[in-house]
Amino acid sequence: MKNVMGVIYTGENDARLRELTMTRAIAALPVLGRYRVIDFLVSSMVNGGVKNVGVIMQKNYHSLMDHLGSGKEWDLHGKNDGMYVLPPFLTRENVGVYSGMLDALRSNTNYLTRSKQEYLVLSGSNIIYNAKIADLVRFHQESGADITMMYTKDPSMQRDEYGCYISIDETGNVTDVEVDPTHPSHENTSMDVLVMKRELLRQLVDKGVAHGHHDMNRDVLIRLVAEGKARVNAYEYKGPCWRMDSVQSYFKFNMDVLDAAKRRELFHPALPVYTKVRDEMPARYTDSANVVNSLVADGCVIEGTVENSVLFRGVHIAPGAHVKNCIIMQDGYVQADAYIENCILDKQATIKRNARLIGPAVYPIVIAKNVVI
Repeated sequence: MKNVMGVIYTGENDARLRELTMTRAIAALPVLGRYRVIDFLVSSMVNGGVKNVGVIMQKNYHSLMDHLGSGKEWDLHGKNDGMYVLPPFLTRENVGVYSGMLDALRSNTNYLTRSKQEYLVLSGSNIIYNAKIADLVRFHQESGADITMMYTKDPSMQRDEYGCYISIDETGNVTDVEVDPTHPSHENTSMDVLVMKRELLRQLVDKGVAHGHHDMNRDVLIRLVAEGKARVNAYEYKGPCWRMDSVQSYFKFNMDVLDAAKRRELFHPALPVYTKVRDEMPARYTDSANVVNSLVADGCVIEGTVENSVLFRGVHIAPGAHVKNCIIMQDGYVQADAYIENCILDKQATIKRNARLIGPAVYPIVIAKNVVI
């Protein structure tokens, strides 16, 4: 795996996540009390032995940049290779927003040229997974294919008018690719993870941009498969995965992982998930606290009732307050005798004394950062 590098593109469309991505990229979304979405992607690569990881950033990248830092939490801060944070190169033509993955890769040609590894794992950033990347690369090398796509058969990953879906023949080769169909006609959902030789990617990017193309799936993979110019095969990922493409999917992921069985599946002992460490006091529970089936991070003070919820670092639940089916991000404060249900509170949000806030389970209420209700 010393001959493999990783590139994560964090420029996905985030409009459906509304207030949650107003000041941050999807990759920087806080999840499960102390993690960010990108932690799962970087950890998968590091667990697979990848030592050179480039993270291509777009608008709203400051939160992500602060989280990744030097990469030392992922052991990516050595003298050779390591983590490379690649913010947008601003020019008069490029205002910090890439038109697609091809443009992003083209802007970072120097990084691709400078890297010495022969193989490259290219990943998007809006699907959470914990894969054995070494197995994926080995499968690709043994198959002799030009490109290998990672896919899942999980029906919950399918969306109308969104996503990439593939048809596979009995030999494992991809025979059809459809992007953003009205209704997907293939059961195999691409997880936006590709393996190929670094030099092949450079050629595809140069040729694509020269012809005015922007999107990797729509403009490159569809043509390669349809015209038979490259052998594209597929590797099935059988573990749990979630797509972060809406407020509902974000809420569902956090609620799903409250289930101990799903949590064990995602946090496999052989595949640890690393994140930025923040030194805090342990969570404190007073005599009046009542906590049921919840994830509570360090630094929390619980004096009220918490049910089926995810509390991030530094959250304070006052006496008499009742929190049910909620996600409360860092330093949130629910004051005395307030009741909230099916809500997502961004960082430093405050719910005032005696307030009642109840959202429908299928469409939770989102409270933006620093807002007082």
